[in-house]
Amino acid sequence: MRVDSKKDYGREDFEFQRFVRAIFRQKLFVIGFTVLGAALAASYVFLASPVYEAKVFVIPPSQSDISNFNYGRMKESELVPYTVKDVYDIYTRYLQAESLRLEFFSTIYMPSLSSEEKKKPRDVLYSHFSEVLRVVPPLRDGSDRYSVVVQTTSPERAREWVVEYVAQAGELAKNEMIKNVSIESEVRARNLEQQISSLREKSTKAREDSIVRLSEALRIAESIGLEKPPSITVSQSVIAGGEAGQLTYMRGSKALKAEIESLQARESDDPFTDRLRDLQDRLNFFNGLKTEPALVSVYRQDGVVELPDSPVKPNKALVLVLGVIAGLMSGIAVVLFRGLFALRPE
Repeated sequence: MRVDSKKDYGREDFEFQRFVRAIFRQKLFVIGFTVLGAALAASYVFLASPVYEAKVFVIPPSQSDISNFNYGRMKESELVPYTVKDVYDIYTRYLQAESLRLEFFSTIYMPSLSSEEKKKPRDVLYSHFSEVLRVVPPLRDGSDRYSVVVQTTSPERAREWVVEYVAQAGELAKNEMIKNVSIESEVRARNLEQQISSLREKSTKAREDSIVRLSEALRIAESIGLEKPPSITVSQSVIAGGEAGQLTYMRGSKALKAEIESLQARESDDPFTDRLRDLQDRLNFFNGLKTEPALVSVYRQDGVVELPDSPVKPNKALVLVLGVIAGLMSGIAVVLFRGLFALRPE
């Protein structure tokens, strides 16, 4: 058994030596394939269009950036203030929204293509666009920094597109926030208008009820000939209302008639309506509540977007190395196949 093992080892060593000698004998053939692979790789590097990459990072807004969204939002107004997370979540939702990508594809990407490229199927073009523009979510848990990456053949276009995309997402998110604030203010204003209307109606009914009670007391006073209040000491509250208003006639017909005429001539019950002025002040506040777009922001750009000065594709050194390796392996493979056919018996 030991002798057989030595024979097998010797045979394998002999076969390897034959393999090395075969390659060495045809080294020019192998070198030729290697040079060919390097030449093809160099041609690809020379002819391929360079691809430049621009990248921008976005992070949540500061508290001061969203402070105008929270103007008037307090416990007294029954409106919960927005947090930085609330605002940034809306922005990142738009940043990753398919609707924004489709809009950007139609209005920015498609017009940049040549007439020949536009003839390709739309789904093929959109698939390529998905490689051109990418939104990268946070790479680790607890991070809130998103990045937008654009790879295209023009460095200026790459920087322009990446800035334009994050800005469009910001405008959409800002408009939604302003709309939310406006709608909530309008709802509060309508509620206050309803309360004011109810108070005014209640005050009008109270005045009409007072006229009815005073008119009845006037008839009683006139029937007994009581023109002025009696000189006896009577509690004013009793005279004013008595028990269910039964002694109001004791104020005398002259005073009752004057009060009835005053109530009938009253143009507005607002000055005599409790809580009305407070509600009107709150209504004026919500009607005048406006959010200036220039004073708010829904994201912050982390750093400056630099103009890319060197392409990311193709990687010249890597392509050349792979070309040399591919040429070398191809040459060796051809030598081996030639050797196999040469050993095949006739």
